[in-house]
Amino acid sequence: MDHSKILTQQKNYIASKESNSIQDRIELLKKLKSYIEAHEKEILDALYADFKKSHFEGYATELLVTYKEINLFIKKLKKWSKPKKVTPTLFNFPSSDYIYHQAWGQVLVIAPWNYPFQLAINPVLAAIACGNSVILKPSELTPHTAKILEQVVHAVFPKEIAYVIQGGVDTSTYLLEQKWDYIFFTGSVPVGKIVAKAAAEHLTPTTLELGGKNPCIVDETADIEIAAKRIVWGKLINAGQTCIAPDYILVQKKVKEKLVKLLIQEIEASYTKHVDQSPDYPRIVNEKNFERLAKMLSAEQLLYGGDINERDLYISPTLIDEPKLESASMKDEIFGPILPILSYTDFDEAEQIIHHYPHPLSLFIFSENTSRAKQWMKQFKFGGGIINDTIVHFVNDRLPFGGVGNSGVGQYHGKHSFETFTRKKPVLHRKTWIDLPFRYPPYENKLALLKRVKGWLT
Repeated sequence: MDHSKILTQQKNYIASKESNSIQDRIELLKKLKSYIEAHEKEILDALYADFKKSHFEGYATELLVTYKEINLFIKKLKKWSKPKKVTPTLFNFPSSDYIYHQAWGQVLVIAPWNYPFQLAINPVLAAIACGNSVILKPSELTPHTAKILEQVVHAVFPKEIAYVIQGGVDTSTYLLEQKWDYIFFTGSVPVGKIVAKAAAEHLTPTTLELGGKNPCIVDETADIEIAAKRIVWGKLINAGQTCIAPDYILVQKKVKEKLVKLLIQEIEASYTKHVDQSPDYPRIVNEKNFERLAKMLSAEQLLYGGDINERDLYISPTLIDEPKLESASMKDEIFGPILPILSYTDFDEAEQIIHHYPHPLSLFIFSENTSRAKQWMKQFKFGGGIINDTIVHFVNDRLPFGGVGNSGVGQYHGKHSFETFTRKKPVLHRKTWIDLPFRYPPYENKLALLKRVKGWLT
C-alpha cells in the first residue's frame, strides 16, 4: 500500500473525533498481550536469528518488559486519564481548575536494533493507549524481528491506529520529511541529531533516547566479588549492545588487580572458557558493527579476551588496560563486549575523566561507603544511576527512563510514558454568579489596593 495513503488515513482518523474510548484502548492492549503470548516462540526465534540471543535472555529482556508495560497500562489507564482538579487562584474566584491529558495525535516511532522488539512495541503500545495513532519504523538491521513486529501490529491494530513501515535510511528520511504531532526515536546520538533537526522544521515535540559513555566506578570499599558479578552481567547481556551498559570502569588503584581477576573468573563462570560455544552468549548484530569493534582491539593493551570470528560475528568478552582517553575504545560509546578499565587515585582524578565526556545515559558506582556513593550521585549529571548494581533501574516503571543533554531528551516507562504521549491541557471553569469589577478599566485609584492584596494573589 502507498505509504502516503496510510499517513492520510491516520491523520483523517485523528481529526474525525472517532478515536477509541479508553475502554476500547484497554481492549486493544489485552488483544496485544494475548497475541504476543500466542506467538512467543516466533518472537524468540526471530531474536535468535538476528543475534543468536538465547530464549531466556530474549524473554527476560524483551517479552517480560513488554508484558509488564501492557499490564500496567491496562490497570492504570482509566485512573491516569481522569482530569486532575487543581487548586484555583484567588484572582479567578470563583472557579474550578483542571488538567486534562490529551493525545498528541499522529506519532512516529523509530525503533533501534539492539532490543528490537521491546524498544519498538513499548512506545507503540503506550502511544496507542493514550489515544494516538502510530507509524512504527523498525530497524532494518534486525530483519527477522522487524518482520514479526509487522505481523503483531497489523494483526492487533486497525491500520488507522497503528501501521508498520519497513525500510532503511531512505524510508526514515521520507518519514522524517512528513509532519508529525510527536516523534519518538531510540538510537545513536548522530542519528538523534538528524531526527531533532527534522522535527524542528515543523516544531514537532520529540523524545530522543540516545546513549553515551557510561562510567562504572569501583572504589576501595566495594564488595569486589559482587561488583565483578554484576558488572559482567550488565556489560555482557546482549553482548554489550545495550545503551545503559557500563562503557568503562573507573577503579581505585588499590583494588584494580583484584577486580580484574574476579571479572575474568566471572566471565568464565558465566560463559565457560570457550565463550564462543556458550548457548547464552549473543553475537554482534552485523558486519559493520563487528568491524568497528574489531578495530578497537588492534591498538589496545588487552588484559583478557580479544578473540574474534568474523564469519560468526563473534567477539569475545574483552578487558582493555588503561586506554588513553583519545583512543578508539574511549572516543565514542563502545556498544559491544569490550570493557576498558582505567584506574584512579582520588575523586578529582575520576571526576576529570567523567567530565571528559558528555553527560552519560547511566552512571554506576560500587561502594560500601553510602555517603560517598550518594555524594558521587549528586555530583554528576546522567540519565539514571545505580549504587552497587548495573542496568536494573530500567525495569522499575516508577523511575523515569531517559538521558540528559547528549544522551537524550525526554523520559518514559510506566506513567512517565503516559505523560510523554499526552499533553497536559489546562482548563479553567469560571463561575458567573459574581463578577467583581476590580479587574476592569478604568484603573484609577486601584493600584494602591492591588499592592495591598498582592500577598493573597501571588
